[in-house]
Amino acid sequence: MLQAQGFHCLEACSGREGLQVLDQTGEIPLIISDMRMPELDGMGFLEVVRQRFPDSSVIMLSGMSETSTAVDCLHLGAADFLLKPISLGELQARVTRALEKRALVLQNRFYQEHLERQVQEQATRIQELFLQGVQMLARALEAKDAYTRGHSIRVSQYAVATAARLGFAGAGLDGIRLGGELHDIGKIGTREAVLHNSGTLTADEFRQITEHPALGERMLSPLAHESPDVLRIVRSHHERLDGAGYPDGLRGEKIPIEARIVAVADSFDAMTTQRPYRDSRPPEDAMRELRRVAGTQLDPQAVEAFVAAFPDPGELPVSA
Repeated sequence: MLQAQGFHCLEACSGREGLQVLDQTGEIPLIISDMRMPELDGMGFLEVVRQRFPDSSVIMLSGMSETSTAVDCLHLGAADFLLKPISLGELQARVTRALEKRALVLQNRFYQEHLERQVQEQATRIQELFLQGVQMLARALEAKDAYTRGHSIRVSQYAVATAARLGFAGAGLDGIRLGGELHDIGKIGTREAVLHNSGTLTADEFRQITEHPALGERMLSPLAHESPDVLRIVRSHHERLDGAGYPDGLRGEKIPIEARIVAVADSFDAMTTQRPYRDSRPPEDAMRELRRVAGTQLDPQAVEAFVAAFPDPGELPVSA
């Protein structure tokens, strides 16, 4: 009956033989199975098929008019249940319906996966554009200040080398690279007069300085799900182990390790570059200062990892 409709058919005399045929041919669009068969009955056959070949539609045949049997088959995943004897018209209608349903399920899955992939690609592109924008802002911020030009890139390079010494790799290292590059992005909201002040800061000016980590975190909030480590760096790179830092006054290991690493790199670069309020220090002096404040201001392990990463001042990303 089915071959007369143009279908190519395979036959098996039992549930066990049916599974062997499927093992040889792989998944096929439609299976029509009797309920009563030797070795493995229709219910057992259906259960195995739904586990191993979930995209095959199965129509069950039975000579017994029992509602519970039909319901059990449908619960196990059968596409339909037919009572024998069956007519050509009914068989054609049920087969057509089962194949149409299967095609719809496969199409829906394809469209869903395709849509999810498109959405993911779009989200990735949006994040890339956002990052390009904030990186341009960071460059613009440094371009306004000759004293800090190149600071973020150097801090990023110092931090990555330090983190690698501490065992960071892959995505963790990428987060530190980006966090180091963007750690001062919040200063875009600080007045230039405050940034360039060569004297003692007033209470209001110091407050503006201490607000830049939190402002930077808010600016980068779109990265919250994809790069939470970047936000931790931006917010906490001015915290101190003794709790005297800002903006949250965190102590010890409550400060994220990524922020502790960037704090070391940031401190070193600040000391070895010329600033409005002081002259630069030789790298060797800066190294000694890092070790002096290790345990109170900076993380001792991060300091030692930094020193180990740059044993020779000539290997520094940008020589002082």
